[in-house]
Amino acid sequence: MKINKYNILVLSDLNKSTSKILKSSVSIAKILNADINLFYAKKPIEVVEKESQLSAMRTINKEYFSIDKNIKSIISPISKKYNVTINHAFTIGNIKNEIAKYIDKTKPDIIFLEKRKPKVLSFFGDNIIQFILEKHKGTIIITDNKHSLEPNKELSLGLFNDTTPNGELIKNIINSTQKPIKAFNIANNSDRLNKETFLKDSKTVEYIFSKGDNVLKNISNYLIKSNVDLLFVNREKNNSNSINPSIKDVINKLNCSLILTT
Repeated sequence: MKINKYNILVLSDLNKSTSKILKSSVSIAKILNADINLFYAKKPIEVVEKESQLSAMRTINKEYFSIDKNIKSIISPISKKYNVTINHAFTIGNIKNEIAKYIDKTKPDIIFLEKRKPKVLSFFGDNIIQFILEKHKGTIIITDNKHSLEPNKELSLGLFNDTTPNGELIKNIINSTQKPIKAFNIANNSDRLNKETFLKDSKTVEYIFSKGDNVLKNISNYLIKSNVDLLFVNREKNNSNSINPSIKDVINKLNCSLILTT
């Protein structure tokens, strides 16, 4: 049993959707009684171009003040509405290096990232999602802004491709809901197709899909119809098994907030 509080890290580039990813983090934080930390890193080139050293320092100081003010304006209404404390930190530097250092320093249990449209090739412009997948071996939640999580609302949960919930953190999230859990599995043989079966847990309903080019699109449609808020995905299984789609495809094509487990 965990003695210290869980630590949630929210990574954001302070866009229009930042409030949505923060609300999603509040939803999980309330379930786990976790602390929330928002971290933002900005490239130096976005702040200072060709200036003298003194002028550059003045520009950086102004930028720090502006960033701090902006973050507080985003955090404050959410903190007040849901009665939670959201800590924040930011820096100017190499984005990947600064994020890596902050992860090493704070050792988060869960990292929140924002899903972007497939046409947008990277998060923060530097393929941060892939970087975090390689850097952080713990739980990662990737929020879908069209289907973000609502604090104080019972979650509807789903399991993808025989994902087995392991660990106290994951089980605490699952135990927070009384709703039936929906399992979405891709079949590799015809005798399991077109069946809706109950798993050993009577509160879990299984949906079977035929493997094919459109399988993720079909699952995504079912996720929306079934009102699934959060889908559990085993990221290792979906990178090692030829039957399963890659984790990149799962992230890009499923219109649902994802919790990536190991």
